[in-house]
Amino acid sequence: MTETNTVIGQGRSPKGLSALFPGELVSITPLITFRIAFGLLMLLSTLRFMWRGWVDAVYVQPKFHFTYMGFDWVHPMGHTGMWVLFIALAVSTLLITLGLFYRIAIIFFFIGFTYVELLDVTVYLNHYYFISLMAFLMIWLPANRHYSVDAFLNPKISVTHVNSFTINILRFQMGIVYFFAGVAKLNPDWLIEAIPMRIWLPAKSHLPLVGPLMYETWVAYLFSWFGAVYDLSIPFLLATRKTRPYAYAFVIIFHVATAIFFPMIGVFPYVMMVCSLIFFSSDFHSFILFYLPFYSKQKAAIRSINYIFPYQKITGVAVGIFVALQALLPFRYLLYPGHLFWHEEGFRFSWRVMLMEKSGQAYFTIKDPATGKRSEVNNAQYLTPFQEKMMSTQPDLILRYAHYLAADYRQKGLKDPEVYAEVYVSLNGDRSKLFTDTTVNLAAQNLGWKHYNWIKPYEKK
Repeated sequence: MTETNTVIGQGRSPKGLSALFPGELVSITPLITFRIAFGLLMLLSTLRFMWRGWVDAVYVQPKFHFTYMGFDWVHPMGHTGMWVLFIALAVSTLLITLGLFYRIAIIFFFIGFTYVELLDVTVYLNHYYFISLMAFLMIWLPANRHYSVDAFLNPKISVTHVNSFTINILRFQMGIVYFFAGVAKLNPDWLIEAIPMRIWLPAKSHLPLVGPLMYETWVAYLFSWFGAVYDLSIPFLLATRKTRPYAYAFVIIFHVATAIFFPMIGVFPYVMMVCSLIFFSSDFHSFILFYLPFYSKQKAAIRSINYIFPYQKITGVAVGIFVALQALLPFRYLLYPGHLFWHEEGFRFSWRVMLMEKSGQAYFTIKDPATGKRSEVNNAQYLTPFQEKMMSTQPDLILRYAHYLAADYRQKGLKDPEVYAEVYVSLNGDRSKLFTDTTVNLAAQNLGWKHYNWIKPYEKK
């Protein structure tokens, strides 16, 4: 990458990446405030995770971890290793905030954070996926070229303007999250039956003032319809200057309400409130920076950064692939038959946030094919309560657990053990139904991307 000095007002952007993705030169300040906010938010989230004891509870204590397909080689590093990693992640977030050794810090954070998320599928959350994506994008952006310790120590790298692409790629990713969360809500359960809101809201009747309203059906419909309209429209309203202030007011109201009513989704509301600020103009971000410590307006000649990579066509293709994947991945569920919320094939990485109420009970039996003798598995000997809860409703996790049980019983001396699962699942308030074909030996079934035929079809009551 090289730099080019450019005077604003020439009417054209410098060559380089902007030639592939045209855009005007804009102030770097939105990128800088995003870096600071992102770093601080990740610092607080990491400290919160350690303070609550989740490092041991999630990554050290379990005997077995549900790894992602293709990532079976990813394993926890033990008590000391995991704590050292989380401390290092906290340090990296502080360095990101300060803009000190930024490139090293953001690369380490992306790799470390993504590694942690790959350790166990049961802890998958949309906002964890979102954080990994944002951290990946920030690796390539010049977020340390202004108001950073890096720029203070090396003034030659300091710039005030960049191609608008560097800001718009973050806005694009934010828009993807909101828009597809809205598309996912366009289903009969959410819009016509106000499910699962009609199930969840009565549990919040203890809240002051609004508590008694939680039993009202119209309130459940209000939550459902407002949520769908909000998600579908908010990226466009934030992207429009005239509607932006009002849109962000709705962002605050929506996510504060979400945090109050549904605290189990963790820091997601705060992540979205903070990251949505990227849509505001450079004047807004300059105003924020002006009142931060040690910040002063630069009165020198305006300089712009110009991305020039050795292989510009490859860069363009890479960005195009990234954008295409983000636009297409949420629709991969169309490749599978049946009810998405039932079998959940193609569910992850598609921004489907809080769309269903699902619970299950799973019973596993080990059969010795030589003698026909059967023994029931005590899941508590292998899984934590949280792992068992998440496993019992997701086919790929059920199958992975069955493979693990088969391997464990082989080590105990049982030759070619067969594993059978009797799983009952309740979806969106329906009565519990048989989820698996109890006659299928899961130890002989392959874990892959194809539809699992041993999952019973969904039949609504």
